[in-house]
Amino acid sequence: MSTADRLTDALYGLGWGTVKKLPEPVAVRLGRTIADLTWRQRGKGVQRLEANYARVVPDATPERLTELSRAGMRSYLRYWMESFRLPAWSRERVRTGFDAKDIHFLTDGLAAGNGVILALPHMANYDLAGAWVTTELETPFTTVAERLKPETLYDRFVAYREGLGMEVLPHSGGSAFGTLARRLRDGGLVCLVADRDLSASGVEVDFFGEKTRMPAGPALLAQQTGALLLPVTLWYDDSPVMQGQVHPPIEVPESGTRPEKTSVMTQALADAFALGIADHPEDWHMLQRLWLADLDPAKGPS
Repeated sequence: MSTADRLTDALYGLGWGTVKKLPEPVAVRLGRTIADLTWRQRGKGVQRLEANYARVVPDATPERLTELSRAGMRSYLRYWMESFRLPAWSRERVRTGFDAKDIHFLTDGLAAGNGVILALPHMANYDLAGAWVTTELETPFTTVAERLKPETLYDRFVAYREGLGMEVLPHSGGSAFGTLARRLRDGGLVCLVADRDLSASGVEVDFFGEKTRMPAGPALLAQQTGALLLPVTLWYDDSPVMQGQVHPPIEVPESGTRPEKTSVMTQALADAFALGIADHPEDWHMLQRLWLADLDPAKGPS
C-alpha cells in the first residue's frame, strides 16, 4: 500500500471512529465548516460540481452557480457526517430520519413477490435511505459498490454497509449481475446507484439536453427477471429528516429488441432522475465529469 493510500485509509478510519461519537449539533457544525473551507479552495471537485450545476440550471447567473456549489458542498458533507454517524444511530433515529413519499410503490411491489429494483442518482444520503429500508420496512437488500483504493478502504465501506443490513457485491469481477438476478427471482430487493456509468459500456441517454451514458443494469435486470423497476430521488430540507420520492414504475416496452427496450427504459430512468435533480440540484453530489462532451480526452482529466 502506498503512503497516500495509507493516509486516505487512516483519515476515513478517523472519521468513522471520531465523528460518530460527537453530539449531533457538533457534527453538523463540523460538516458545514469543512464544506465551506473546501468550497473556498475551489479545487477540481468543486469546479466540476459547479460546471455540472450549470447544465442542470442553464439560466443560472455566475452568482447563482457559486451559491449552488456552496450549498452542494454543504449537502455533500452532510452526507459524510451522517454516514460516519449512522452506525451509532438508534433504530428509532433511523426510522425518523427519512420521510419517503409514495413508498406504496415499493411495498406493493415487494408484496407481489416478483422482486423490486430501486435505482437512485447520487443524491443526499442513499445509505440512510438503505438503513431506513432495513429498519423501518425490515427488508434486507442487495447492492453493488465500486471497488475503492486502497483495498482496506473498500473493506471499510463494505463492512459499514453490511452493518446496516445490506448485502454488498463488488462492481468489478463480472459475477454481480447473476447474483442480483437470483435475488430478484427470489422476490428480493436490489438497490443500485445508476446515474453514472462505470463500465464504459452504458446506455446513451439525453440528460438535461445533452448526451451521457447511464448503466444498463437496472433495465436489463427488470427485463430478465420480471422485477419492478422504481426510480427514487432524495433531498434534504432545513430539518434533520431526509426526504425521498419513489417514482412510478418504469415499464418494460411490449415490443423491440432487448437493446431497444433497454434504451427506452434507461432514458425513462434518466428522465425521472432529472425531475428530482432539477427540483433539488444542490443535493446532487456529482463531483466528476458526466456528460460525453466533458469526457473528451482533449479536455484533460477531471
